[in-house]
Amino acid sequence: MHGRPFVPDDFDVPHGLIDVDFVLEPLGPQHNQADYAAWTSSIDHIRATPGFADRAWPREMPIEDNRGDLERHGQDFEARTGFTYTVLDPVQRTVIGCVYIYPAPAGADVEVSVRSWVRSESAHLDVPLWRAVSAWLARDWPFAHVAYVDRVDEHASARDASSSRPAAD
Repeated sequence: MHGRPFVPDDFDVPHGLIDVDFVLEPLGPQHNQADYAAWTSSIDHIRATPGFADRAWPREMPIEDNRGDLERHGQDFEARTGFTYTVLDPVQRTVIGCVYIYPAPAGADVEVSVRSWVRSESAHLDVPLWRAVSAWLARDWPFAHVAYVDRVDEHASARDASSSRPAAD
């Protein structure tokens, strides 16, 4: 997808991230069937996810074309020109989403652009995934300026509102 590495040659690219709710591992053609099932069952949900509203993907395509996309992501990873991770359920190992780490467009105020999605039945993991990936990028990656659209935890807002009490006079 991109022509030159955007991480230093001596940077050890993380092979994944383990969280109590999910596991990230490099996306490749071995995930084709599960990846295809995950995103094709959640097209409208993904399009509504921050960072995907104005993108050409997801769009309907044959599973063979999806495999080609996964092969390209794998090649990008190997060439260090982009890093795509599949998001797996930690127990069942089913695909529940994806994280994309790629160079920001030329002229942007940031070095890297990050997007992530989870399938519709795993929507409750969108904010935890965003938090975990944001912390991971800050802790383990060499980027000073990252564009990764904020998530709003609607459930936390409702909990905070319902548990708040008026100040004492």
